[in-house]
Amino acid sequence: MRVSVLASGSGTILEALLGGGVEVAVVVVDRPCRAIEVAESHGVVSVLHERRSYGDDFDRLAYTEQLVDVLERHEVDLVVMAGFGTILAKPIFDRFAGHVLNTHPALLPAFPGWHAVADALDYGVKVTGCTVHVATEEVDAGPILAQEAVEVRPEDTVESLHERIKTVERRLYVDTVRQIVERGSVT
Repeated sequence: MRVSVLASGSGTILEALLGGGVEVAVVVVDRPCRAIEVAESHGVVSVLHERRSYGDDFDRLAYTEQLVDVLERHEVDLVVMAGFGTILAKPIFDRFAGHVLNTHPALLPAFPGWHAVADALDYGVKVTGCTVHVATEEVDAGPILAQEAVEVRPEDTVESLHERIKTVERRLYVDTVRQIVERGSVT
């Protein structure tokens, strides 16, 4: 399977994937970020498909269609979102149906959305965790592929808890993606 990684930030998940033996065909980023440097340092092609607007004038559909074109040009089979900050529209989920993966810092279906770690702390849960799932047009609602629990400690802050979740995420996501690539299918 030809794997693409979509990234927006520091590239730590990308580093974990590459360090964990996942062969990545192309990295696509939506803004200039460290993930480009990570890709280049591993000899992986990177493409800046820049999101130029964050306001009401952002054309999510056109942006997604252009992204699908980039992925098709690189003959991608599996799309691995790694901290990708742009919510994508229907065309990617149609073209790569069941083959877009994401990770989430909670045990879905609990605490979907951007503030999952803070929401878990605010709710007072004793356990949260990390979920690897198939991404769908409905955010954080796709089929769950893997989960692992992380204990919430009394002294936890959003930052300390999120760091422990990220440690689990980097291992669980890599293991899940590697298994998918080895068997040649998501399920």
